[in-house]
Formats: sequence, structure tokens, C-alpha cells
Amino acid sequence: MKKLLLGLLGAFLLLVVVLVLRTVTASSLQPSAGTPTDRVGALDANALAARLGEAVRFQTVAGTPEEGYDAEPFEGFHAWMQDRFPATHTGLKREVVAGHSLLYTWKGLDPTLPPIVLVAHQDVVPVGDDTLGDWTHSPWSGEVQDGWIWGRGTLDDKVAVVGILEAVEALWASGFQPARTVYLAFGHDEEVSGTGALALSGLLRERGVSPLFVLDEGLAVTHGIVPGLDAPAALVGLAEKGYLTVELTATGEGGHSSMPPAHTAVGVLADAVTALEADPMPIHMDGPLAHMFSWLGPEMGFGNKLVFRNLWLLGPVVKSKLASGLSTNASIRTTTAVTMFDGGVKENVLPQSATAVVNFRLHPSDSREDVLKHVAQVADPRGITVKPRAGLGGGEARVSSVESEGWRLVSSAVKTAFPDAHVAPGMSVGATDARFYASLSDSVYRFSPIRLHKDTHDTGRIHGTDERVSVENYVEVVRFYAQLIVDAASGEAPAPVPD
Repeated sequence: MKKLLLGLLGAFLLLVVVLVLRTVTASSLQPSAGTPTDRVGALDANALAARLGEAVRFQTVAGTPEEGYDAEPFEGFHAWMQDRFPATHTGLKREVVAGHSLLYTWKGLDPTLPPIVLVAHQDVVPVGDDTLGDWTHSPWSGEVQDGWIWGRGTLDDKVAVVGILEAVEALWASGFQPARTVYLAFGHDEEVSGTGALALSGLLRERGVSPLFVLDEGLAVTHGIVPGLDAPAALVGLAEKGYLTVELTATGEGGHSSMPPAHTAVGVLADAVTALEADPMPIHMDGPLAHMFSWLGPEMGFGNKLVFRNLWLLGPVVKSKLASGLSTNASIRTTTAVTMFDGGVKENVLPQSATAVVNFRLHPSDSREDVLKHVAQVADPRGITVKPRAGLGGGEARVSSVESEGWRLVSSAVKTAFPDAHVAPGMSVGATDARFYASLSDSVYRFSPIRLHKDTHDTGRIHGTDERVSVENYVEVVRFYAQLIVDAASGEAPAPVPD
């Protein structure tokens, strides 16, 4: 027994030594910050804020092709762009695509260099009339007050559209000429998964454009949101989750409710969707999440660093913790959401059919076939039919590279613009226009240069009440896009990421 105890003690001490050594030898993967560009000079924060406020006043709420939408705000917004950014509209080629999407081409001096594509969307989500009284300032006022720019689109995504235009206008005025071509692709119906970005990416594909990288909205500079990290985390999405919706249909013989079977069609279907919710898709700790742990782990305190450097042993603890939160659970697995349910025609008539709609957001490690097989295991024994719904840009997630020149350029520009933050790869759980560009490049990234603070509930302001961006942050937005264009379009390779 004594030898056994000594052996166990020795094994434990060896394990501790291994854990500690792996922790203390963790090296930083942070990119080196470059030299901030002086091309845009001293920016007038008040003028920048005023122009973004003006842009907010155009109620560019999109609708699906079936629903239709009010075109007048988009046309007014386009005219405003031409008026406020005259150099951009003189020096760049502008094309209107799919009704109200815009493609700008800033031709580079060297046509042999692969271009870059900056993506953003003009449309915004509507504001419910019943919530108007909850806003500090009218959502369509574009009010600039107390250091904030208020209104719908200040976070999603007019902040990027106008911020990119501000950067291009300032660079053009400075005499900057890009070595590689720069495309600006501004869709008009991202919020309704429309056809604008599909048409824009299709046009680029027809022209044989193979971008060095594509950058769209996505993750952000977060404050206090990543547990165990004292500094802000600037998260750059390598992927967004895939998208699959299925219809489940159960059938029954019908008849009078006074003589029911043990389970009606509604009951059978309810049992099936309950079983789906009770048996979620498996957890995955690979892909973008593993990259995020690798990049942020070395920047944490000893305790958290020990955990993230030793997931081979402590992975189950981390999985349990992540699975307990809605947002973190969505980052580690394909999620299952029963969103619609329909069955029956009258209270005393047995339903002959019942239908449920289930929406899955696919983790990069899961395929459509994986999800359909998972659903079939519940549906088939109950005699339920499964029908995938068609959808634009759906399907499986694609993960972009962290080894490419595109990644080095984007991550370096993020670090330069936000030197107080730790940069790391991540994954967007929501859908963006970026998915339409995935076939053009292996370097499609999702990053919004906005700061989101946990203590002021900023993530809830996106699509929510009191959407706003600080004037100080908006200046950072413009500087980030200018930095990225200068770094990427100069044709020079960025400094390599340290080993």
C-alpha cells in the first residue's frame, strides 16, 4: 500500500510539473503593432460624428424581394454619400447592383497584386413603435450628445459604411494611391438575408476577382466580456456558423376529439421536438475556438493560463462552463432552435398533420449531413418526415486561415489601431454578408472596429434600444479602416506574427 501511495504521489507531482511547465512556457501569439499611418492627419471628431448622425436619419430598412421595401431612403442615402464624399465619387468607379447595393472600385497601380474587399451593409433593422419611448434619443435622429452618436445603425452597420468612406475620402485627399485594387462592397439587404451581397460577390466572381482578403462586420473589441482577461479582446471572426432550417411534419388520421388516439399528430411532433431539445449536437473544442484559446490564453493570469494551456486534461471542466451560458454554448456546438409550430384547425377536431420548423446554426465541425442524421434519429422512429428548407448562403461554415498574408495584415492593423487590446481569432454566431464571399478567398474575416463594454450592456444595443457609438470610438473606426487600407494596399507584406 505504501508503494502504491508513493507511486500515486509521484504521478501527481509529475502531472503538476507538466501542467506548470506547459503554462510558464506559453508564448504570446500577439501580432506586432505597426506604425500608425499619418496619411489621414488630424481628424475632426465633431465633423465625423455629425456626418454619421446624418447617415442615421435615412431609414434604410430593407425587406425581402417578396415583401418589398421603401426605396426612397436608400436613394436619399446614396445621394447623401455623393454629396458628402465627393473625392471618393470622383476617383473611384461606382456601380449600383441588385437595385440598391453599391460596388466601388479604387483601381490599384499594380494589377498583378490581388485586391482587397471591404464589405459593409447599408440597411438596418426596424424599430418597433412600442419601443420608441424607451430610447434616450430618437432612433432616427442621429443625435450627437454627451460624447455619443445615437441611433439605429451606429453599431450595425452604417458605422462601417460611413467609416470606410471617411477613410477613403481622407486617403484620397492625402494623395495616397493604392498599389493593389481596393473594392468597397455595400449590400442593401443583409438584415433580411437578401440578394444584394449575393449579387455583389457574384459580380466579382464573374470578373475573376480573387481577393487577398475580405473583411466584413462581425466580432468587435470587447471589454470585460472574455472571462479571465483584464485587457480588452479584439476578436476577429474566422468563420460564422452555417445555417440549416428543417421542417418536421407528423400526420394522423383525424376525427372527432371525443375519441382520440394515445398521441395526436401534434402530440407526436411535440414529443419529437422535445427530444431534439433534450439531445443537442455534440460539443466541439476545435476550430476557431481553439485558435482563440491559443491566442488569449498566454495573455491571462496564471490560473486561467494554466487551464487554457492544458485543455487536454481540463477540457471537460471548460466544456461544462461554456455549455452553461447561451452565448458561449453557441460557440461550441451546433445549436437547435424550434422556432415555429403549426397544427390543427379546430379545438374538437383531431389534427391530420402538424408541422414544426427547427433552425440549426452549424458549428464548423458539423456538416449538413451530420445535422440531418441527428434529426432522423428522432424523426424516423416516430414516422415524422424531414424536409430541409432552401435558403440563401446557408449550409456549412468555412473557416478562414490564420496563416495567410491576409490574416497577418488584418490582425496587425487591428493591433495598431487598438494597441490596448489583445487580438485573437474567433467565430461569429450570427450570419453576415461575408458568407457570400467565402468562395472568393480563403481569408474572409469578420471584425467591427467598435468597442463593446459588458458593464454598459453594449451587445444588447445591437438590434436593440439605445444603439450608440462613442465619438471617440468612431474616430478609431475611421483610423482603423485607413490603417488597413494603407497597410494592405501598399503592396508590402506585413511583419510576421511572432512565434
